[in-house]
Amino acid sequence: MIKINGLGFSYGSNVVLKDISMELQEGRIYGLLGENGVGKTTLLTLLAGLKEPQAGSIQVDGRKPFDRTPSFLSGIYYLSDEVPSSRMRANDYAADRGQFWINFDMDKFREIMEVLETDGTMRMNEMSYGQLKKSYISFALACNTRYLLMDEPTNGLDIPSKSQFRKAIARYTSEDSTLLISTHQVRDLEAVIDPIIILDRKDVLLNASIDEITEKLYFDYSTVLDPEALYSELIPGGCIQVTVNRTGQESKVNIEALFNAVHMHKDMIKKMFNTKKS
Repeated sequence: MIKINGLGFSYGSNVVLKDISMELQEGRIYGLLGENGVGKTTLLTLLAGLKEPQAGSIQVDGRKPFDRTPSFLSGIYYLSDEVPSSRMRANDYAADRGQFWINFDMDKFREIMEVLETDGTMRMNEMSYGQLKKSYISFALACNTRYLLMDEPTNGLDIPSKSQFRKAIARYTSEDSTLLISTHQVRDLEAVIDPIIILDRKDVLLNASIDEITEKLYFDYSTVLDPEALYSELIPGGCIQVTVNRTGQESKVNIEALFNAVHMHKDMIKKMFNTKKS
């Protein structure tokens, strides 16, 4: 389990995270959403132990990430948005670097590379950016870590590759692993992420499962605008709107509409979902 309590971090006078508190349970694929500059990447690097909290604490299974103990590092992988190139062939890179993760599976790496339609015999500096990104995604999943942190993993992927990525996440993630995926491309991951975390500047607006969200909010696809809607948007053939779920009806979450509704009614949403005030 990941426990974050009163977390704070600044770049000089620029406060990015302030008094952030939340918990992440095992066996979940969390979607980390937020506008540019709210600290999503900073949070991931803090969880990975690449930065030290300036206030508050982070515990990952009782360990402090910044201590960077071998047992901690072998159980976590951080996939940055920007992936470095190498003159090595992808298969050789994976075999060499995989030694640092005790559960790394070379056969699994090759299998995922096939699913993502990427040639592991190519030199990484000769790959397109999309091929390089898919090589790192394959490596990340093949490490079989307890915690996997991904920063904008679908950036640079074409439409077929995004579909392949979703299939790989669903197929090759173990039931007890915890994934935290930061993304702006919510439509790419709408069928994958659950629960959803929405960060604001120095605040956590939402940390809830899809079931919790649909229990309290109703996503209406109709031709009639509801004047009491928390958010509404015209779409071809009608509109999508988010309302308070007063009747207990089930609906399909539209994450973009959810994001907008949350930002328009921050205090109300936090109270509704009992989100700790930062």
